[in-house]
Amino acid sequence: MDIADARLLIDHLYWMRDRVLTRAGEPDVALTDPAPVTTRDLRATLVHELDVEWSWRVRLRRDDPTAFSPDDEELDPADYPTVDAIRERWGEDEAEMRAWLAILTDTDLAAPCRAERDLRHPFWHHLQHLYTHGIQQLSDAATLLSRQGHSPGELDFLEFVEERVRGG
Repeated sequence: MDIADARLLIDHLYWMRDRVLTRAGEPDVALTDPAPVTTRDLRATLVHELDVEWSWRVRLRRDDPTAFSPDDEELDPADYPTVDAIRERWGEDEAEMRAWLAILTDTDLAAPCRAERDLRHPFWHHLQHLYTHGIQQLSDAATLLSRQGHSPGELDFLEFVEERVRGG
């Protein structure tokens, strides 16, 4: 994987997120559910994905990515009562993610990642993990939305690519 590929995958992830958030923001969508059909309800799923993107980016940027700061706390879905609140925080995080990706190089991606003490896989494996985790969580969110009659439509990578080619 090179940095252009990594940036493209993150672009796809944000495209998926935007489609999901658009439908989640519709008036009669329930963000919470005491008995969701996936691991979490819609709000908790979205906040969990935001949390994973934020916390891994922060961790991977540290001099010692094996250490978690005492200030690192899991984001609480209750702190994000609306889709607009989630969208606002995610917009801030996206800007930070894109700024970070802008300074990474192909050499950085190929270098051993030090985030796991016993594993010496390349750094790009962690970026791939962020991407695939996001697909899982946003797919869960799409399932929850679809069950409420608010499907975000196709989220596939080729749909994203075709939309970009068409200028969307």
